[in-house]
Amino acid sequence: MAGLYIHIPFCKQACHYCNFHFSTSLQLKEPVIQAILKELKIQKNYLKGEALDSIYLGGGTPSLLTKKELSALFEQIYTIHKVKKDAEITLEANPDDLTKKKIADLKDSPVNRLSIGIQSFFDHDLKFMNRAHNAQEAKECLENVQNAGFSNLTIDLIYGSPTTTQQQWIQNIEIALSYKIPHISCYCLTVEPQTALAHFVKKGKVTPPDDEKAALQFETLIQKLTEIGYEHYEISNFAKKGYIAKHNSNYWRHVKYLGIGPSAHSFDGKSRQWNIPNNSQYVKALDQKKAFFEKEILTTDQAYNEYILTGLRTKWGCDKEKIAHFGQKYLRHFDQEVKRLLSKRWVQEKNNIFTLTNQGKLVADRVALELFIDIV
Repeated sequence: MAGLYIHIPFCKQACHYCNFHFSTSLQLKEPVIQAILKELKIQKNYLKGEALDSIYLGGGTPSLLTKKELSALFEQIYTIHKVKKDAEITLEANPDDLTKKKIADLKDSPVNRLSIGIQSFFDHDLKFMNRAHNAQEAKECLENVQNAGFSNLTIDLIYGSPTTTQQQWIQNIEIALSYKIPHISCYCLTVEPQTALAHFVKKGKVTPPDDEKAALQFETLIQKLTEIGYEHYEISNFAKKGYIAKHNSNYWRHVKYLGIGPSAHSFDGKSRQWNIPNNSQYVKALDQKKAFFEKEILTTDQAYNEYILTGLRTKWGCDKEKIAHFGQKYLRHFDQEVKRLLSKRWVQEKNNIFTLTNQGKLVADRVALELFIDIV
């Protein structure tokens, strides 16, 4: 198994909470696409011929791509890589981009899964977040993509916003469920450094998110989705049977993946590398055949900590047998530290596999930190 990620670093406007790499200027869109095509060719041997079981176009806003641009990307991908017949091919899209014409173009492409950034079904939330769409467009796009035959869908929702009351959060969940969406990703609004939201909070223009309210909304989310059959397979992700995301699951389970485009990351099992997070510098480096990424070989300490961090987030948890492969030092450390977490009922164990309890999911990062080994 292997995955391919393509980063499309362009957006119509900047969401106030977002700290991903993107540009609201489309001036370099064509040069970046050409550079991505070059990088695909340069990195053709990174996965050592392994067939792709997932392709993910993220961003940024990949739904800004034209039909011609999308075709060029897929033609290059299929020329260079073997792609499994049942590969999951996801494109992130914003509701305002999903016109009937755009949906028809996507239906005529290899894309078989859409990830739609709804975030909220309430206009005041969307305005606060500076989203480019409104609530009516959110609902209409879901109807239109389903009518066009897209059944493998996931949507994003955000909880914990100062603008979202508990009752409105429940309504957000219920509206999403009314569309029978098979996969739902929900993220807590966080104040990331160097974002517009961080600036507003610092200046006192916006009330910081309330941790207690966010925790209540997260607990409500878990209860409502799991009681009707969604599997809470990763902290932020819920899926009906057969709809667990292949691509993101590969990240959490340490499957190899290649990242293409400005700021994209790659992992080959032993090392990680990350591309230049600057559109013009990325284009220039590819044009001049210069280095366009940095790379690090993971130490055993780093690999262990990554396994703890990613494993704990999922239903697959952390397996003591796998921890033992890192060495007895790591197994002894884990055994010693996990006892306290078990007593707090933040972690549970079954057949030597350790997973977070619902209470533990509220403090997942803290749990991981307590299990980390200090890197000297």
